[in-house]
Amino acid sequence: MKEDNQLVQLQKELQPWLTAGTLYQAILSSPKIKGEQSANKIVMRPVQLKEGLFYQFESYYNNKVLHQNIPAAEAAETLLPLIQDQYKQTLIKEKSTHLHILTNKKGLLSIKRKRNEEQIPEQIIQQHNRQKRRVLEEGTPITFLVELGIMTSDGRVHAKKQDKFRQINRFLEMVEDVLDYLPTDRTLKIVDFGCGKSYLTFALYHYLSVEQQRNIEIIGLDLKSDVIQLCNDLAQKLDYKSLSFLVGDIADYEGLSQVDMVVTLHACDTATDAAIGKAVNWGASVIMSVPCCQHELFPQVSNEIFTPLFSQGLLKERFASLATDGIRGQLLESIGYRVQMLEFIDPEHTPKNLLIRAVRPDVLSFNEQKWDQYQQFKQFLAVEHSLEKILKSHLPS
Repeated sequence: MKEDNQLVQLQKELQPWLTAGTLYQAILSSPKIKGEQSANKIVMRPVQLKEGLFYQFESYYNNKVLHQNIPAAEAAETLLPLIQDQYKQTLIKEKSTHLHILTNKKGLLSIKRKRNEEQIPEQIIQQHNRQKRRVLEEGTPITFLVELGIMTSDGRVHAKKQDKFRQINRFLEMVEDVLDYLPTDRTLKIVDFGCGKSYLTFALYHYLSVEQQRNIEIIGLDLKSDVIQLCNDLAQKLDYKSLSFLVGDIADYEGLSQVDMVVTLHACDTATDAAIGKAVNWGASVIMSVPCCQHELFPQVSNEIFTPLFSQGLLKERFASLATDGIRGQLLESIGYRVQMLEFIDPEHTPKNLLIRAVRPDVLSFNEQKWDQYQQFKQFLAVEHSLEKILKSHLPS
């Protein structure tokens, strides 16, 4: 009965710690049953979400890590069965106490308590509570993510969709940073060129319309009619009344006279330049572009100094891609936009991870210095670029 009392006592201790957030880590190791279905280790820690205090259970398998967020009031119900039935060893770290727990085959507990001598400062515990907030949090079902197959109906992100979930959040974080540049006195008009399956388009609509309560109109444009039909069907199912998708080419699109934000994700080669040109001519406040397949400069770049680079096709290709994006940024800065080159997602997933983010100040003023630098750069490499031609009305003749 002594061991049964240990479990009862543990339950009494855990609940106030969990509710207060003073339990800042629990590590469960040595699974009783080893195999692909059992995590080698589980680490639990507090996280502060929009809905309140949760505990994140981070499960480590041989080739993956899964996360589950449980409300603080329910965390003990999840933790205790794991301690009693599935793991032989548990270390619980609370602000003032450490518990070392051994569980035998019958599920009976042996607990050693000792004073926490780590002297964890208050701010460290708060850091756990302020773990990096994602714009879209796991743990609460988000309808469009469920429909797109990224999230389950109970709010868990599918293991194979974790990368896509991070990509969507990264994109929305970048949007969040430039909200102040978007007008608030009228309906926002946004165009997503080359929207494809439109993960980011739906995310943008959800974030701005549902969470930010902005009045918006978003148009997604792509050449694939079957994909556009699927996107329109989903928008209708979600009741996203101000989101529509059209079949069309970026360069030929003339459906609007003013747009506040232009998004392009992997618009191929000079299609990126066509989209940027449209954005500038519309007076877009925000441009967010992830370039792709940049071939225009590859046959042009020429300079004997760079022979060690240009004699190797792979190196020349990479240089030409970087030079292309450098030119795009320089031209946008020349006409007065403020430009940042950002890492979109982890480069281990794709080398096409650079995002050009440009914002328009209230008054555009031509930057002579940036223009001179651009002229010197293109002469040095003996190149001509499509974006300069597209923006000719904004540049010196």
